[in-house]
Amino acid sequence: MATERNAEQTRTRILEAAREEIFQNGYQGMRIDAILQKTKLAKGALYHYFPNKLALGYAVVDEVLMGHFQTAWAEFFQQHNDPLTTLQQMFVFKAESFQNAASFNGCPMNNLNQEMAAIDDGFHQRLEQVFENAHMTIVSALEDGQANGIVRKDIDPVKISMFIFSSYQGIMGAAKCMQAPELLVDLFGTLNDYIDTLRTPKNIRTKH
Repeated sequence: MATERNAEQTRTRILEAAREEIFQNGYQGMRIDAILQKTKLAKGALYHYFPNKLALGYAVVDEVLMGHFQTAWAEFFQQHNDPLTTLQQMFVFKAESFQNAASFNGCPMNNLNQEMAAIDDGFHQRLEQVFENAHMTIVSALEDGQANGIVRKDIDPVKISMFIFSSYQGIMGAAKCMQAPELLVDLFGTLNDYIDTLRTPKNIRTKH
């Protein structure tokens, strides 16, 4: 039992180190030597868990990014029965959390999508699944909001969800490109103003 637990902990360490490397340098810039240095493992030990760099990259998407997005988005929606307020709070949190960052690397999923989706089908399929899961989480929340009289019934939750999530990705990408995380406050503020237009008249708010 202890051996299995240690093996799982070692595997988790490798994945976390690989995630950091990919976030900082991209998948193609990820160096196995850097991961070995961070984890204090021998190369043979790493290859025991992941036979090559590609397998490790896929595992980061499957087990780290997928889990992060599912947990982050789901947890926010569980905190409030108003999906529009939930989205607004999430974007405010995103904007505020990066204001003091020394450098801004953007969204890990968006970065990988830009780098790898067009050149590797394995990455493309995996990243598409992460996107789809986040997208459908918003769809479900908007549909619940319509049923509860919070979200306008004349909007299409699928189209609106795709627009909101795409806007989120674009905002993160723009702030990264310009290395200006302070832009997040204004850009997410504008997105949140749009989200307010999705409310039913009785649920219109002047502040969020």
